[in-house]
Amino acid sequence: MVASTGLVLPVPRDLSIVEVLRDAGVKVNTSCEAGLCGTCRTRYLEGAPEHNDFVLDDEERETYVMICCARASSEVLVLDL
Repeated sequence: MVASTGLVLPVPRDLSIVEVLRDAGVKVNTSCEAGLCGTCRTRYLEGAPEHNDFVLDDEERETYVMICCARASSEVLVLDL
């Protein structure tokens, strides 16, 4: 879910969060799209992400998610966008 608009988008297993957001017209900055650079680092407000990046430490993972490579491990992941 996009917090600023209330937009709820299902993310299929074969697409990234970024791809789904872009397809819905949401502008998102990315660079590597592999979880290596940190460009897509996004704060999340609710839910539990499945982190698949290589840059966030344990403390950062409590607040941020790399949306180019992460998935939601909870039913809903609310992004601060």
